[in-house]
Amino acid sequence: MVKEDWRVGVLFSREGVTSAVETTMANATHLAIEEINAQGGVLGRPISFVDYDPKASPRIYRELAFKLMAEDRVRIVFGGYMSSCRKAILPEIEAFRGLLFYPTFYEGFEYSPRCFYTGAASNQSALQLARYLMEHHGSRFILVGSNYVFPYETNRVITDLVTQARGKILDEIYVPLDAKPDDFKRAIKQISKHAPDAVISTVVGSGVKMFYEAYAEAGFSAAAMPIAAITTSEAEIRTMQPEVAKGHLSSAPFFETVQTPAAKRFVAAYKARFGITEPVTACAEAAYFQVYVYARALDKAGTDNPDYLIRALGGIELDAPQGMVRIDPANHHTELWPRIGRVNAERAFDILWEAPIRVKPDPYFIAPTLDDWGSAPFVRRA
Repeated sequence: MVKEDWRVGVLFSREGVTSAVETTMANATHLAIEEINAQGGVLGRPISFVDYDPKASPRIYRELAFKLMAEDRVRIVFGGYMSSCRKAILPEIEAFRGLLFYPTFYEGFEYSPRCFYTGAASNQSALQLARYLMEHHGSRFILVGSNYVFPYETNRVITDLVTQARGKILDEIYVPLDAKPDDFKRAIKQISKHAPDAVISTVVGSGVKMFYEAYAEAGFSAAAMPIAAITTSEAEIRTMQPEVAKGHLSSAPFFETVQTPAAKRFVAAYKARFGITEPVTACAEAAYFQVYVYARALDKAGTDNPDYLIRALGGIELDAPQGMVRIDPANHHTELWPRIGRVNAERAFDILWEAPIRVKPDPYFIAPTLDDWGSAPFVRRA
C-alpha cells in the first residue's frame, strides 16, 4: 500500500506591497520541506504542499484559505504576514477545524486554539527596542507607521512603555499601506520640527524604502537620530542604497548575521538554494523553523489531524537558527531570542545586543514596564 503525502498549504505573497519579505518566507518554507523530505520525510511519508499567492490582500488571503480547506482538502496552513491578513485567514481555519502556523512578529492581544505564533510578540520586540532607545539615544520619539492594525496596536504598547518611563511621544503619524513618496511629507515635516531622539517605525512593505529615502533626502543623521524599526528587515534594506540604510536600527529575534551553528547552516542552505544575494529575514527564519516544529509534532502525534497536532505541539523545543525555541502550551506562542541590530555599509545588520536568556511570550502584555529586564542590562556588544 502506497502511503499518501502529508499535504500542507502555503500562503505567502509574491506580488503586492509586502512581497519582498513574504517571498523570503515562502522560500524558507519550501527549503524546510525539501530538507525534511531529503531526510526521509516524517514517518516515512514526504510532505507536499499546495502553494498560492494571495498578493498581500486580506480578501484574497481569505478566499485562498477557504480554497485550501474546502477544495484542496488541506488542513495545515503555513502563511500570513500582515495582521489584517492573519485575521482574514483565521475564520476559515477555525470553521474547517484546521491549523495555522503564523511566522510574523505581531501586536499580540490574540489567541486562537487553531493558530501557533512563531514570530515575536510585543514583549519580545517592542519592549526591547523601546528600552534600548531610552538607554542609548534619549526619551523623545516620533512614531511613524502604516495604516493597519499592527502599527496602531504596537504604537499603543510603545507609548505606554515610553510614558511610564517619563519619556515623550511627540507625534504619531500613519501613511497608507500602499504608500507613495508624497505620503511621507508630513512625517518628514514633523521630524524636522520636533527633532526627536529617534523615530520608531512600523511602516511595512514598499513604503519602507520610500520612508528611508525621504529621511536621507531631508538630511537627517542616522547616527544622531536613527529610525528604529520592528518592521524593517534585510528584505527591505536590500532595496535601498547603502548610504540610505546605514546606521538605522531594527529589533528582531534573528538577523542574517547571527552566528549560531544552526544560523550558519540555514543561511548557507538558503543562499545555495535561492541565490547568494537573496536576503534572509527574521520572518523567513520563523517560517523555516515552524515547518520543523510541525514535523516534530507530526512524528509525535502519528497523524496530521489538527486536534491531535495541537496537543502534540505544546512544549516542543527546537534548535532553531536564532537559538533553542519552545512552543508555550499555555498561549501557543513561542519563546524566542530578541536582538537589536544596526545596518552597516554592506546593508547587513551588526548585532548590538541580544537577549542573554530566552524570552517567554506575553501576548497580552500584562502590566509591562521597561525595568522588567533589570537582570539583563542593554550593554553594547563589542
